[in-house]
Amino acid sequence: MNSKTKRRLIVVTGIIIIVAALVLAFVGSNSSARTISIAEAATGNYVDQRVQVTGNVVDNSYTINGNTLTFSIYDPDDSSAGQMVVDYDGSASSTFGNGVTAISTGRMNADGHLVASELVTKCPSKYESGTEALEVSQLLGYGQEIEDKTVKVKGTVVAGSQNPAGSDVRFVLADSSDSSQSVPVHFDGALSDETAADDASVVLTGNMTNGTFSATDVSLEG
Repeated sequence: MNSKTKRRLIVVTGIIIIVAALVLAFVGSNSSARTISIAEAATGNYVDQRVQVTGNVVDNSYTINGNTLTFSIYDPDDSSAGQMVVDYDGSASSTFGNGVTAISTGRMNADGHLVASELVTKCPSKYESGTEALEVSQLLGYGQEIEDKTVKVKGTVVAGSQNPAGSDVRFVLADSSDSSQSVPVHFDGALSDETAADDASVVLTGNMTNGTFSATDVSLEG
């Protein structure tokens, strides 16, 4: 190998090393996120840094503008931390709702908002006995007689009917024995993955209003 070829090889190798280092630095800066609290986020020390913040969704704080979901979160373990606004450029899952634990990852902007590129929601499953609950067919059979009265009803979540909180219909509940008997359900609270699953057996508390069951609580039947 002559000296000219050696020099070329050294130059090419150097370029490859530099490019590899830049790629690794870029990937690392975009994939890693520092976990901070809502109180830490409020200090303003993390502007334009990639962070992950966990908090519970403030009731009725969410709005959807185009493809952006905006909501506020609070720290249930630190009442003095206040609230933080999250702007998430993506669609909310069917488990998203009031009080749900939201794990948001993104970059803090100068306004103190977390502009999130990733959103994971968690909600523990609750269980309720369906012994005293009405079947959907029984609920519908009462007609207007049961309008606006607080009752419990049980059934199964119709596959593919789930929507995020804020929708007119959160999901459709079908009679466990007769799937042709069903009722739309309105609910703005948090749902666990199990509760929001296709064909989940659930027990609802709420009332019928204008043909829709307005739920105040949704639990797995157990």
